[in-house]
Amino acid sequence: MDEKMESGEGPEPKLGLAAEALVRVKSEMKKAIIGQEEALDQMLVTLLCGGHALFEGVPGTAKTLMVRALAAAVSLDSKRIQFTPDLMPSDITGTNVFNLSNSSFDLVKGPVFTDLLLADEINRAPAKTQSALLEGMNERQVTIDGKGYKLSSFFTVFATQNPIEFEGTYPLPEAQLDRFLMKIKIDYPSHEAERAIMEAVNEGRPPERLESSGIIPVMGPEDMAGVQAALSSVRIEPGIVEYILGVTRATRNHEAILVGAGPRGSIFLLQGAKARALVKGRDFVTPDDVVAMVAPVLGHRITLSTEAEIRGSSTEEVMAAILDKAEVPR
Repeated sequence: MDEKMESGEGPEPKLGLAAEALVRVKSEMKKAIIGQEEALDQMLVTLLCGGHALFEGVPGTAKTLMVRALAAAVSLDSKRIQFTPDLMPSDITGTNVFNLSNSSFDLVKGPVFTDLLLADEINRAPAKTQSALLEGMNERQVTIDGKGYKLSSFFTVFATQNPIEFEGTYPLPEAQLDRFLMKIKIDYPSHEAERAIMEAVNEGRPPERLESSGIIPVMGPEDMAGVQAALSSVRIEPGIVEYILGVTRATRNHEAILVGAGPRGSIFLLQGAKARALVKGRDFVTPDDVVAMVAPVLGHRITLSTEAEIRGSSTEEVMAAILDKAEVPR
């Protein structure tokens, strides 16, 4: 696909090829993942934007498998870290180990040196360990013993967390939460999807055995870089930009919100809407793209007031109320 991308004249051919490539990637992922259509779209949006995502969902809903399936379809490396209370920052980044054979220190790289990193139960570890990922998420590099090391240009963190009321959990710092492009909610599969999963297991094709799904790589790293570059050519009208700005700024003076979304929320909402348009096969952004991205992109960036929590209001309800009052561009 890379050669075709390069041969496209102007942005429209490149956008068309990029959209086709994303359809193929999603089709390959669906060989292993049954259902979860919206979550798969949001994972592609995250990768397109060069961002990071926080999974929210009960155990056993294929979060690890989704990351592995995405990595397999686009020929990227993936690793997984199980966060625990005794996990150290060096367990994530790596450390220098003395080599007796040459009397020097050699770097033993940690799992952060990968393309797609699944940080499982990230809030099981204390803040110091959680923050070991911050530099990598923000700058795509890590510092070990005072020396900086570059990470993959595709370095993407897909993290999962337990509800904060669980014993032995540590809330993510606001600075780190803000680094996540979006929060992807993983629901229970539908009746039909769960039955299909059971049938696959019964036929000897358990989902966790990715090799049995028959996923083939349909893109390479160079192709993905081309698709990411094509994102800048997706058109967005000034009225929709103003719509995005109005929604984000409304979170800062809403009576039910104690702390609203910052400027990074506006930027990520714009990028997410453009990426969703491309995933859906379009070269332009619609208001529906913005609406679909509001809760995933802004929801984890706001803090509800005490009064709103006492009333039992949810973030989704508050964001829906803000959207209802926002003037939709024509």
